[in-house]
Amino acid sequence: MLNEAQRAIIKATVPLLESGGEALTTHFYQMMLAEYPQVRPLFNQANQASGAQPRALAFSVLMYARHIDRMEALGPLVGQIVNKHVALQILPEHYPIVGTCLLRAIREVLGEEIATDEVIAAWAAAYGQLADILIGAEEAKYLENEIAQGGWRGARTFKVVRKERESEQITSFWFEPEDGGAVVSFEPGQYLGLKLLIDGQEVRRNYSLSAQANGRGYRISVKREAGGVVSGYLHDRLQVGERIELFPPAGDFALEASTRPLVLISAGVGITPTLAMLEAALPTGRPITFIHSARNGSLQAFRPWLEEQQRQHPQLRLHFCYSQPQAGDRFDAQGRLCQEVLASWLPEDRNLDAYFLGPAGFMASVKRDLKALGVPVAQSHYEFFGPAAQLPD
Repeated sequence: MLNEAQRAIIKATVPLLESGGEALTTHFYQMMLAEYPQVRPLFNQANQASGAQPRALAFSVLMYARHIDRMEALGPLVGQIVNKHVALQILPEHYPIVGTCLLRAIREVLGEEIATDEVIAAWAAAYGQLADILIGAEEAKYLENEIAQGGWRGARTFKVVRKERESEQITSFWFEPEDGGAVVSFEPGQYLGLKLLIDGQEVRRNYSLSAQANGRGYRISVKREAGGVVSGYLHDRLQVGERIELFPPAGDFALEASTRPLVLISAGVGITPTLAMLEAALPTGRPITFIHSARNGSLQAFRPWLEEQQRQHPQLRLHFCYSQPQAGDRFDAQGRLCQEVLASWLPEDRNLDAYFLGPAGFMASVKRDLKALGVPVAQSHYEFFGPAAQLPD
């Protein structure tokens, strides 16, 4: 338990984290992944190379230090971390490894004159407090998944029962359990954890569920990333009939029950969780506006399915924005999705629920535009596919 003196020390380190937090977390990851190979499958090396993972951790550590007196002020951050951990099956035995490396990184990056024994002791107590919170919350999720109808704990073996190309970059995969049993339900917007063995190396990833829960199996839709180890394996090597280990669905980004107009905005592969949201919302009869941005028609997935839903459900409006359209493409706007175009597509009543996903720059722009157009901030929701971060206002 942190004492008052230790809380004061943690708060005093906030300026150091603001200026040097990313250097500290970069050193932390380099050390941990080199010395503890057993945790490598838990981390996407592309996020390490891009700096996204160290930046996300630096942000989380900074927020924790700033709000060490008021944990409730962290808002949704703790829930985001817990769900990411559950999707990848982070377990209690992983926390001492992280703690050891984090304390070493603090001392080695800040130096012994700043990172004194008192500072290290304070951060050890702070980390222990945070670890206890996360371990408890994660165990509650694991138990909830285990006892739910169709649920399980840890990995469960599934078979690939269908594989379908949706665009030049996106392919869908359908999974059903090898044991023939039911599968646990999920909320539209959640994601599924995968455990793979690729060329003798274990890797783990999570992908958004792209179809509504049906109790029998799951669908994910994966974009082929340039140089992507896992996406390349899924697209090129994983075939119908093969087995794969899956972790139960997780995620705190989910469609909330409401009668307000619904607006779903996506770019690129950000479309995947909005499909499950759309499928769940259509039977309610609420007005729905579906907006999607892509480079061109060859890269847009699911358009035929979306147009079929529009024919069947008159309350659904579709709008497509192509930044680099090709000959023969059909679209409603060309270029970047801007505030003027968005304003013309939104319902006149801005008391609506908006969910948006895509690249970080796209989401930052949409977040600003929705706010400027009068959509209540509390009714504007987004999710990061990779490490959790913060969008600028």
